[in-house]
Amino acid sequence: MMSIQRRSFLKTTAAASTLPLFNILPGYGKEPKEKLNFAIIGCTQQGGNIGNGAIGTGMTNIVAICDVEPSRANRFKAKHPQAKVYDDFRKMFDEMGDKIDACTVGVPDHAHFPITMRAIKEGVAVYVEKPLAHTFEECELLIQAEKKYNAVCQMGNQGHSGGQRMQFKTWVEEGIIKNVRKVDACMNKGRRWHPWGNVKAFPDAETMPKDMNWDVWAGTAPKHNYSSRFDKGNWRGWYDYGNGAFGDWGPHTLDSIHRFLKLGMPHEIRADKLEGKNDFIYPMATTIAFEFAARGKNMPAMTINWHDGVKNFPKHPEGLEKDRKVPACGKVIYSDDLTFMGGTHSSGLRIIPEEKMRELGPSLPKIPRGDTNQSHMRNFMLAAMGEEECNSKLAVSGPLSQMFALGCIAQRLGGTLKFDAKKQEITNDERANQLLKGHPPRKGWEEYYKV
Repeated sequence: MMSIQRRSFLKTTAAASTLPLFNILPGYGKEPKEKLNFAIIGCTQQGGNIGNGAIGTGMTNIVAICDVEPSRANRFKAKHPQAKVYDDFRKMFDEMGDKIDACTVGVPDHAHFPITMRAIKEGVAVYVEKPLAHTFEECELLIQAEKKYNAVCQMGNQGHSGGQRMQFKTWVEEGIIKNVRKVDACMNKGRRWHPWGNVKAFPDAETMPKDMNWDVWAGTAPKHNYSSRFDKGNWRGWYDYGNGAFGDWGPHTLDSIHRFLKLGMPHEIRADKLEGKNDFIYPMATTIAFEFAARGKNMPAMTINWHDGVKNFPKHPEGLEKDRKVPACGKVIYSDDLTFMGGTHSSGLRIIPEEKMRELGPSLPKIPRGDTNQSHMRNFMLAAMGEEECNSKLAVSGPLSQMFALGCIAQRLGGTLKFDAKKQEITNDERANQLLKGHPPRKGWEEYYKV
């Protein structure tokens, strides 16, 4: 178990790091000399996956496990019997905050914010799933908190520690990707809420699992009666709790585009298509557009078009062979000179048509090894030890997630929204501007909104 002095030292050295120092721990997979006292918060679905990912690095000593339904923690408790189990992250930090070095947060979108804010204030390194938070304001507060507390934070868009990030960065630096005018991105797979149709009310109350802490599940968000249509991943389709298909897949599709084309915030967000617009859940299909201003040399004004819905495909790119399709989850990048196509996560880009890729292939720059073989979780763990910098720290992933929050407002309300990035205001729609903050926090949860 790390001493408090050791934990403080790691926090300080991690904050002081300005450049990644890769492969500090020799021999990936070997037993490291140090381990982090670790907490897993959220034990099912992706929460369980990232918890196992942390354990798989060999750098953890699991001391706490937290889930609003503690029986879901049994899978981890069985292998880590020494760990204490909690159904409330607040109680966990109250009792063990000074004994935890790092944690994962794999919970519904609306609950990312309070847990991450509490971890930051406790001096605990935090790996939080994407999108960073539920609202634009929550993202902004977490960005501020990371800076104020010199925190070690990683958002879980795993491809940002993979080859696609290094490829995109290199191709921008070498002038292969330049003068981008348009991006068509898509997610054309079915979503959990698609079979629900036109929802006209919140679901009827159902019997809760016997050990469910529903008050903590709701957290800062509105508290409705328990229903399986909120629980176990179904929360993603509800405006009160999730960020829809865009918040789910946008972080894996647009991360490098946003970062290395220096997009910042759009000045206009437009809902070009909304099928099944609803007051409670996300539409069945949406096309939303983001307009970005020019950003200096080789970065002219550009548009991102996002398409979701099982039949809502982007236009077939000119030059792409007829027998090839844009990936169901992917993007096409249009520049003055070249057109690129790629998927999500660590999937690399190809120049289209394929004949052009073969022609240019020998002259394309080699991609630096750098961190291309580093796992996102391993990068986070080493950052928590003070030996690297998080690839998707909140200064990077926070503005990206704010773009998603703006898109979700357009999907909810429709129309065209004008955004003032300096004032962080939507200037032409009062309701949309209010949704930058969303619902006021429930009584007893206000403290998390103070940095």
